[in-house]
Amino acid sequence: MTNAETILIIDDEVQIRRLLEITLSANGYKISEASTGKDGLIHAATTHPVLIILDLGLPDADGIEILKKLREWYLKPIIILSVRNSEEDIIHALDNGANDYLTKPFRTGELLARIRVAIRQSQGTSDDPILTFGSLTIDLASHTVRKKNEILKLTSTEFSLLALLAKNEGRVLTHQFILKEIWGMGYLEQTQYLRVFMAQLRKKVEDDPAKPTLLNTESGIGYRFGG
Repeated sequence: MTNAETILIIDDEVQIRRLLEITLSANGYKISEASTGKDGLIHAATTHPVLIILDLGLPDADGIEILKKLREWYLKPIIILSVRNSEEDIIHALDNGANDYLTKPFRTGELLARIRVAIRQSQGTSDDPILTFGSLTIDLASHTVRKKNEILKLTSTEFSLLALLAKNEGRVLTHQFILKEIWGMGYLEQTQYLRVFMAQLRKKVEDDPAKPTLLNTESGIGYRFGG
């Protein structure tokens, strides 16, 4: 990075904030910190962060409620960093607008990789075409998806996953290929992680998520877009 980008950390644990401050500063990021949900919302509005790291166990509010309030206006990536590690918690956070989810204790290298991916996906490109599949339209330039002319609310990770599949219409993409393309080489074994994202994407894109016609599963292999 030539110009330092600000990352906002919303976490009540002083040790976690200190660790993140040292790690992120060493990698060229500016840091903004908040120990409560209320202060986090204020910092998000005043420091204009390129990404937010949000804990779910805050002293004044549940992190999901803060996530919902942020998503009323904040469009850039939000990564959840929490001790909660159940699939239900992960799905709940993703369904309410989180781009990614990492559990504590965490590896700093993995967090940095996910931050880079999230920021890269949010930047997008300006010269990609528009893909149309029946009532579904995917604008790769503006990162918007419309279904029956209504904009769908997708996270940047969900959009990247949908775009990857759609650009390879009819081709079976293996779990490992998708994981490598979207998250990087360090995630080749995280098939359950991919399954969580696919389930959320189907809820938003398919007419009947239980009987998908666009996001099809190739059992034991991967996924295929369309017929």
